[in-house]
Amino acid sequence: MDLRLTLPSTFLPPESPLLLRKCHPPTALRRWPGTDRAFPAPRSAPRLAVTAKKGAVIEGVSDEMNAIASQNLDFAPARRRVRSAFAQVQQQLDHCLFKMAPSGIREEEWYERNSRGLEIFCKSWLPKPGVRIKGALCFCHGYGDTCTFFFEGIAKHIAASGYGVYAVDHPGFGLSEGLHGYIPSFDHIVDNVIEQYAKIKGASHKALSLSVIAHGETI
Repeated sequence: MDLRLTLPSTFLPPESPLLLRKCHPPTALRRWPGTDRAFPAPRSAPRLAVTAKKGAVIEGVSDEMNAIASQNLDFAPARRRVRSAFAQVQQQLDHCLFKMAPSGIREEEWYERNSRGLEIFCKSWLPKPGVRIKGALCFCHGYGDTCTFFFEGIAKHIAASGYGVYAVDHPGFGLSEGLHGYIPSFDHIVDNVIEQYAKIKGASHKALSLSVIAHGETI
């Protein structure tokens, strides 16, 4: 006698993972060379759009000065306008280089056109009248910097110690002409520094007839 029970089956086997794979229409498939194996056509890579973030509003200054600070600083005229507008604000910054800067230092600013046709900003800081000049320091600022910001305070302290201090803004930086931050060749920077300090020395600056110290920063 057959004692086996016949029960209705309610068990359904899980779908095979192979059945869940995404199917590609025939038009979206390509063949491996020399085989019948098909593979999906590559999709185009996603594109990423990058835009510059607008500068934050500077608290404590007028709308007019904020408008000046937010302009495109790629070229020298705009950078010079910003520096002129914020010259007094800079001296009032809560920083020891400005709050403790020596007084009576003689400052001079001028522009020289280099052999590549770019207008280069130059500046000097000399001891107060009557102080014997011991020598000169020629400063070369670093990338993204200028000789007219924090170095202002440093230069005044060095000048107060009896040294003449001379500095230039590299092409494309600070108040010098050129695309902001762009260095087509580091040799051009070196050539410009040599050229400008040779001009300054040839202009009968007494400090440069004494011992000269070259001081470089990052670049």
